[in-house]
Amino acid sequence: MKSLQTMRAIGLMSGTSMDGIDAALIETNGDEITDFGGSVEIPYDDSFRHQLRGVMGRKAEVDAETLAVTMELTRLHGVAANELVAQSGLKPKDIGVVGFHGQTVFHDPAAGITCQIGDGAELARMTGIRVVNNFRSADVAAGGEGAPLAPVYHVALSRFLERPVAILNIGGVANVTWVSPDGGAVAFDTGPGNALIDDWVRLKTNQMMDVDGQLARRGYVDQGVLDKLLKHSYFDRPYPKSLDRDAFSFAALEDLSPENGAATLAAFTTHAVLKAAQQLPASPLQWLICGGGGIIVC
Repeated sequence: MKSLQTMRAIGLMSGTSMDGIDAALIETNGDEITDFGGSVEIPYDDSFRHQLRGVMGRKAEVDAETLAVTMELTRLHGVAANELVAQSGLKPKDIGVVGFHGQTVFHDPAAGITCQIGDGAELARMTGIRVVNNFRSADVAAGGEGAPLAPVYHVALSRFLERPVAILNIGGVANVTWVSPDGGAVAFDTGPGNALIDDWVRLKTNQMMDVDGQLARRGYVDQGVLDKLLKHSYFDRPYPKSLDRDAFSFAALEDLSPENGAATLAAFTTHAVLKAAQQLPASPLQWLICGGGGIIVC
């Protein structure tokens, strides 16, 4: 059998937590990862994060404010990609492709709408590298969910693991990938990850996040509020399914203290994962839990 051609590829990601850009270099033949390269992280400053948050919920890139944020977002991604190339001792011609997700600002696949901002052509000009972007729209237009994206990578990573295996990725929204013994996959969003907690902490304390869970550790889970949150219709839907970052509200938490709200939202993320586990085709032999820079195997 003729071996597949390998290339170096840079992946860029700005997730729903809106904390910054992650850039990573790999070598791949499109089926498996043959080598891992370096990585770069560029945090957003408070000013840009505020601007980015201001365009959340918009369905098109037509107004001046959204266009300005789009161009700054693209510029920062270009900085990240160029820094990674230089850090790796490579030149643009050594990189086969850049995968550019952009930033999701609105996601409603049931209505056939998903919107990510980011200018792929401008990024290609900045880097001198071929850019692939706008990953979600065609799938949503064809009736798919357009999310999550991580499962394709999870399947490649799990090639040499005993299967079935489940990979839980806790970002702003959490998602799970279940990989069968023959390499088939089931994947869907489990529910909130850290975005809801981040928003609560910002609302109640004017901080960006609950660092090391310090706020939640001082609080108590309100079981009545948690039960209300878990009655959301999303959890009863069969997969495939996906969520918008702002699918859940704080209405049920109005009377809670900052500490108890943070504790209850942390429990909400956990119980949403438990509900997702009950929908998997079979119990996995192991779980890999990742997100936020680490991996836990259990």
